[in-house]
Amino acid sequence: MNHYHLITKFYTAFQQRDWKTMHSCYHPEVTFYDPAFRHLSSNEARAMWHMLCLNAKDFELSYDAVEVAGDKGSCNWVAKYSFSKTGRKVINKIKAEFTFKDGLIFDHRDEFDLWRWSGMALGAMGTLLGWSPFMQNKINDNALKSLQKFMAEHPM
Repeated sequence: MNHYHLITKFYTAFQQRDWKTMHSCYHPEVTFYDPAFRHLSSNEARAMWHMLCLNAKDFELSYDAVEVAGDKGSCNWVAKYSFSKTGRKVINKIKAEFTFKDGLIFDHRDEFDLWRWSGMALGAMGTLLGWSPFMQNKINDNALKSLQKFMAEHPM
């Protein structure tokens, strides 16, 4: 499978909340980064997608601008959902970048505006303080705690 089709397979599976197929697109030693979870190991990244797929409420996903050059790739994707902790509607616009190894995703980096996300997900508090390192660290801590709890309840 070429890298273009691998990205398409990953996001099509995500649209269907098919975390097992998403996992199959990842190299055994994959690493992941985004502003909310920050740096995740292979097992953590897999558990994160599993958690997001199971917990998604009012979930819609679209993706486009898939590009591949050698062992690098990218795409844009938009997730629309209700944030589980507040019920608030989020429309998160994300730029994904990939590095491939052995025909699989080896490094996955998602970039988005965490301040913008916090305003949608958390309301006034996120809008007022979402830019601050304190609030961004709190978001990261909460994301990791949720992930650790999920991993304890859903061992792989």
